[in-house]
Amino acid sequence: MPGLYLHIPFCKQACHYCNFHFSTSLRQKGAMVDAIVRELERQKDYLQGAPLSSIYFGGGTPSLLDAGELERIFAKIYQLHTVQTEAEITLEANPDDLDLLKLQVLRNTPVNRLSIGIQSFAEEDLRYMNRAHNAQEARACIENALSQGFNNLSLDLIYGAPTTSHDQWAKNLETIFQYPIPHLSAYCLTVEPKTALDHFVKKGLAAPVDEEHANAQFQHLMEATKARGFEHYEISNFAQPGWYARHNSSYWQGDPYLGIGPSAHSFDGSTRQWNVANNAKYLKILNEDSPRSLENSGLFERETLSPATRYNEYIMTGLRTIWGCTLDKIDPTFRTFFLENIQPFIAKELVLVHEQRYRLSDTGKFMADYIASELFFIENN
Repeated sequence: MPGLYLHIPFCKQACHYCNFHFSTSLRQKGAMVDAIVRELERQKDYLQGAPLSSIYFGGGTPSLLDAGELERIFAKIYQLHTVQTEAEITLEANPDDLDLLKLQVLRNTPVNRLSIGIQSFAEEDLRYMNRAHNAQEARACIENALSQGFNNLSLDLIYGAPTTSHDQWAKNLETIFQYPIPHLSAYCLTVEPKTALDHFVKKGLAAPVDEEHANAQFQHLMEATKARGFEHYEISNFAQPGWYARHNSSYWQGDPYLGIGPSAHSFDGSTRQWNVANNAKYLKILNEDSPRSLENSGLFERETLSPATRYNEYIMTGLRTIWGCTLDKIDPTFRTFFLENIQPFIAKELVLVHEQRYRLSDTGKFMADYIASELFFIENN
């Protein structure tokens, strides 16, 4: 079922590892909400009236939105779309934003799930990443959220940082397990181009990510979550049974979605489009007195996905999940290619096969990107 994504492009400060689109100046926050509401109106037919099964506020830091701003956005969404009664409605939040007053505000909105960027419970890690919160706030926000009735919580952690010892990584996980948390997302630290961390590593001011160090922590992650009853349903995502992230799962399974806000992506089943990743340009286009058609406005670029691109994307996302890849979802043009190229990985027990469903083994998960790339069909130009 279709989902709606809203990109809120503001943060209090820039995390050293982050390459998402955001601004640390909040001056235009009100104007951005106005523009988002206008884009919702102008894109109201993108999903052709299909009911929304999920709404996701990402960023940036959506928890920077105040009650009035959230109310305006939700009012427009519910005016334009049918939202399923049991829809998953997620808001990403930073720990330092989630005091009791903020959580009480959120309880009076349709938000029923919080995705909280904890990243670590260690001060050294948080300083290395340049997070805006401290270790005490990391714990307090979980306790505050639970006390206010938010039982559908997803927590983010980062492993593999040079400051994160194996002992500290184990402590981070054990801290999570102290709480009744149904969902955990854990990401390996990566040095993305043009980030502060990339600059520091190149200048010798920060140690690069050590693959062996990160792999050991990933191994511990898989073992510890399994022991606690979590299902490893996507490379970076773990959930108690019945608590899979519905919105992200729809991405991984190829469902349509509409993205609103600067840099947001949309997918209708055959084409993909992405909004301009520039706040000033986004605001200017949506504020035009005589609006042009969106097609000619410069708001987004669009591509029609070729059969090969559709196949490659299915391999990339499918292999990373518990659902794997199935032959019936692969274009017949590519089935023979797929079967021939996956055989070496089956022979090495990196890929498991059951009833024509191909999934990564636990060992294969360490090589997910490499295995997928070896299965890609490269088109001749």
